[in-house]
Amino acid sequence: MSGRLCWQQDNSGGTTETLASLSRYFGDKDVFYIPRKVRKMKQNRDVFKTTWGFIWASIGSAVGCGNIWRFPVMVSKYGGLTYIIPYLIFVVLVANSGIIEEFALGRAAKSGPIGAFGLCTEKRGWGRRFGNMVGVVPVLGSLGLAIGYTCVFGWIIKYAYMAISGKLYALGTDLDTLGYSFGVETASAGSNNMWIIIAVVVALAITAFGVSSGIEKVNKFMMPLLFGMLVVLAIYISTLPGASEGYKYILTINPAGLADPNTWIYAFGMAFFSLSVAGNGSVIYGSYLERNEDIPFSAARVAIFDTIASLLATFVILPAMAAGGVSCDSSGPGLIFIYLVNVFNGMAVGRIIGVVFFILFVFAALSSIINLYEVSVAFVQDFFRAKRAIAAFFALGIGCFVAIFIQGIASEWMDVVNNFICPIGALLAAIMFFWVAGKDFALKEVNEGAKIPVGNAFIFLGKYVFCACAIVALVAGAILGGIG
Repeated sequence: MSGRLCWQQDNSGGTTETLASLSRYFGDKDVFYIPRKVRKMKQNRDVFKTTWGFIWASIGSAVGCGNIWRFPVMVSKYGGLTYIIPYLIFVVLVANSGIIEEFALGRAAKSGPIGAFGLCTEKRGWGRRFGNMVGVVPVLGSLGLAIGYTCVFGWIIKYAYMAISGKLYALGTDLDTLGYSFGVETASAGSNNMWIIIAVVVALAITAFGVSSGIEKVNKFMMPLLFGMLVVLAIYISTLPGASEGYKYILTINPAGLADPNTWIYAFGMAFFSLSVAGNGSVIYGSYLERNEDIPFSAARVAIFDTIASLLATFVILPAMAAGGVSCDSSGPGLIFIYLVNVFNGMAVGRIIGVVFFILFVFAALSSIINLYEVSVAFVQDFFRAKRAIAAFFALGIGCFVAIFIQGIASEWMDVVNNFICPIGALLAAIMFFWVAGKDFALKEVNEGAKIPVGNAFIFLGKYVFCACAIVALVAGAILGGIG
């Protein structure tokens, strides 16, 4: 046993349980303690009950604010298909490398980033301690992004309530009034405490029920409904006078634009960040997969539906802005909470359109936030061996507390996490999977359950191309102030 003392006891309390958790996560060259309770918990780990339950949940983690408030603007800025074509190329690249890798890594370890990275270093013969310590980085990244998203989710829930109650439509079309409602009454420091708390309670109510009974069931309901609502909105917007100008622009190809490096770098950034490859969320959802699940099949569906969501949002927003006579040159929260509200409020049935739009936006944000918090919830469950509800309350409670204090700088907070910690997490996960654990491990884990096995091309794509892409995402994001 290489000089290592192995304990397998029935003791279920006190110091020995703490030692078990520390040994499991941070390693101990003298003691490797595996009490029966830990072995039983790992055997009884919650899993997704159906393939499409997992796919819808993963789609939910990918489809978020960026699909709705950034992608349409980038399409507008860089010329319709001139931007969409490079974007699709990078989606195929990331889907066939990063997404597959992170799903497979999580499934192999049956753990989040900390346990998964520890498994990789153990496979290399380095022990678990170093990998476990490195795995803390994507866990912190996920929690940081979840905290920022909590502020945003609070905004969205507030505006959904305002839309349903008629208060949003009553604001009219004056941009100063709309700007004050959002910038001062919603997104400034201390202005949205109640809605942040409501946002956390909603996410907690789902997360506490676990993977199959909470996350899976909710996403199987929300995601198809979200896509259906986007289709309905797109059809209605197509009937508006002036909407055709939006379609013409979307379908434009500008050869000079394709030669512009900025088109390609921002299309890459959008694909990279939209597909949620950050070494955390996809890893944790992969850890709830059964061994017979076809990971390449699932990864392809996630990429396809995430892209469809972005395109549908574009076919709603750009024609709507064209019909309203407004140029789509503002991205981020201002596009949604000011300019798009201005357009909706100017429509004959604008109140109804606003209700539908903000409800689907609630679904998009909620599905993302429960994935982001799940990484921390799973960590608390495993490290402290806490019950699911307690772990969820602890992780989301921290998120709520911090979100209330940083709400005035939520956008800047998310920029830092998104531009730096997320690409670092993606790079670390890829290095662990392809470089540290090695080719044989990678092929075995990906091909388990796959109807069409991957081969050396996948290894090359992940080991060299995707790792290089993660570095580009980090460096370009730092230089340009964010590319996704």
